[in-house]
Amino acid sequence: MNAPAHGLLAGFADVPTLLAALRALRRDGFGHLEVHSPFAVPGLDEVLSRPREPVHRRIAFWVLLGGLIGGFGMLALQVWSAVLSYPIDVGGRPDASWPAFLPPALEMALLGAFVFGVVAMLAGSRLPKLHQPIFASTYFERASQDRFMVLILADAPGYDAERARQRLLALGAEQIEEVPA
Repeated sequence: MNAPAHGLLAGFADVPTLLAALRALRRDGFGHLEVHSPFAVPGLDEVLSRPREPVHRRIAFWVLLGGLIGGFGMLALQVWSAVLSYPIDVGGRPDASWPAFLPPALEMALLGAFVFGVVAMLAGSRLPKLHQPIFASTYFERASQDRFMVLILADAPGYDAERARQRLLALGAEQIEEVPA
């Protein structure tokens, strides 16, 4: 029985061939594509038709939430401990002395915002990835040198490896390799 495949990796020599192949693959219904290249390719987002998501809005929400939880959580802890649980009369000041509560609450708000922001950024980037199947390919190391790689993912609906291989050969792929899962 064959091992499950992660996808089909094809290498192209130059940017115009890569972009033409991507346009043809998109027209033919291959939807789950990844591109790896030695440098940023202008126009790649338009060809892959990936809308730019406002990631900063999602991260900003989590940063705000972390700041609010940290700040109000610290205020609640101080009110509970200094006013409700163990009130101490110091120099006739009120138990709920809010000016004394602000510096620790501000520090916890900043810490909460930072921690929530970092976790949101890592989750949004789907990091850390402990296993990336494409790194098992011996041909993939050329993607950081002089080749433009297209990976057709096998999890796409209606994926047919032989049809994809024939189409990639017709589009000018120099080498095609099946990436195991």
